Amino acid sequence: MDTNASTTPRALATEAVHAGREDLALLGVHAPPLDLSTTYPSYDSRAEAARIDEFAATGARPEGPPVYARLDNPTTGRFETALARLEGAEGAVAFASGMAALTAVLLLRAAAGLRHVVAVRPLYGCSDHLLTAGLLGTEVTWVDSAGVADAIRPDTGLVMVETPANPTLAETDIRALAHSCGSVPLLVDSTFATPVLQRPLELGARIVLHSATKYLGGHGDVMGGVVACDEEFAGKLRQMRFATGGVLHPMAGYLLLRGLSTLPVRMRAASATAAELARRLAVDPRVARVHYPKLGGAMIAFEVYGDPHEVIAGVRLITPAVSLGSVDSLIQHPASISHRIVAEGDRRAAGVSERLLRMSVGLEDVEDLWRDLCEALSARPARSAPLASNVATARTADATGPALRPAVR
Repeated sequence: MDTNASTTPRALATEAVHAGREDLALLGVHAPPLDLSTTYPSYDSRAEAARIDEFAATGARPEGPPVYARLDNPTTGRFETALARLEGAEGAVAFASGMAALTAVLLLRAAAGLRHVVAVRPLYGCSDHLLTAGLLGTEVTWVDSAGVADAIRPDTGLVMVETPANPTLAETDIRALAHSCGSVPLLVDSTFATPVLQRPLELGARIVLHSATKYLGGHGDVMGGVVACDEEFAGKLRQMRFATGGVLHPMAGYLLLRGLSTLPVRMRAASATAAELARRLAVDPRVARVHYPKLGGAMIAFEVYGDPHEVIAGVRLITPAVSLGSVDSLIQHPASISHRIVAEGDRRAAGVSERLLRMSVGLEDVEDLWRDLCEALSARPARSAPLASNVATARTADATGPALRPAVR
């Protein structure tokens, strides 16, 4: 499908509903078709050979009917079209998970002889592990954002940052970082922000990564990953996906396309609730520090004075589970789960303390969520008086504090 189907700019909320669906009325249907075929018949093997040759040369999606589901799928293609439109990208390529998507990017750069990666901590724990362990033959140099330019080498193929970061919600100035990268592509993991809050390509990034399992799907029932980028890199990613097999199942593509249609509404509602919860937690004597990004969003991180494991055990409405971005609120202890795979010293250096909890705020009523948090915190020892301010902005360690209302566009 053409990702530039309309020449007139449309609001993000409109694009979220209509992108990838423009042809449905002409097809005589209202819901997008779900194509579960693994293979597609063709009586013209010469034409098939020509299309396969074209794919091998460019990685472009084949014109006409698909050839084989590992090469392309119409339902997944609709999701890719829609996500590319929301990110303002030329193309997007979907994978079976966010880690499969990141793996494909790293393998492509390594295949070009560019095995060195410069990365800014913290990242999602498994992303950190994939880079640190060198499982793909890559070498990583960990720096803060100010040290990126000095860390770049002739064999550096990628600079990677997650902003807001998992789980501390630290924010990075994407435009400034992209300038520091020079000609090296900057990959931004924008899973927490989504295109509703942040469009990294407009700020100079070259590659945007999403764990689509999270906000893009939005209901905790589908797994996937997606990369938005220019069409040349998208073609190479399609070739890598075909060769390695990390394809997104069409049912997942269907659910992700459906999830995009409500993404702006869900993000705005959850962000408003998260901002209010962050405000209340900031003055709670049982809470040592609150991390909430200036960008806004539906994620909160906070450090407690008491035992964080007791807080996890004490919630009843909020779901104590890993992952995020669902319609229901989730809470987890990063040092025990999402970032357990990262070495303890590296976790601490990145700000992932043993008392840090990460909460993904859903669509429940704010008063119900606050009541549940209060009850879970109630057994924790409180300080005699609240701190004057215990809210930490997630932009930098020495910033003065965030605007607690999310800047949602």
